[in-house]
Amino acid sequence: MPGPDDAPTGAPLSKQEFEALARFRFGIRRYLRFSEETVRRHGVTPQQYQLLLALKGFPERDWATVGELAERLQLRHHSVVELIDRAQAEGLVERVANPEDGRSVRVLLTRQGERILGRLSALHRDELRRLDTTLAPPNWDALG
Repeated sequence: MPGPDDAPTGAPLSKQEFEALARFRFGIRRYLRFSEETVRRHGVTPQQYQLLLALKGFPERDWATVGELAERLQLRHHSVVELIDRAQAEGLVERVANPEDGRSVRVLLTRQGERILGRLSALHRDELRRLDTTLAPPNWDALG
């Protein structure tokens, strides 16, 4: 059900704006399909790849808490716990005690997780380069 923030602002979209939005959406979907197929061929799930990437890409440190990962992945806490459990069982991540907060644990990549993430992320970077302009967000000011 639409909320109060769902009301568009400004003039209706032009044909060029619809085309730009459709092209951008197509690029996103194409990239996500590439990602899903690629990570599965390398033996991990798309969710596990996202977990590994969230850990390696976490700002200013090499670990994150479950709560921080839930925020980054936009998942519920218990879903992230299950995801970490499966990734840990496959040797991709490990949990260690958080010396700063005994109520939480730090989640870190293992060497195997680092290796798989490095390979997959290089493939993703290459695909993003191929998609180049397809994934560029529309320049709304120029389309007007």
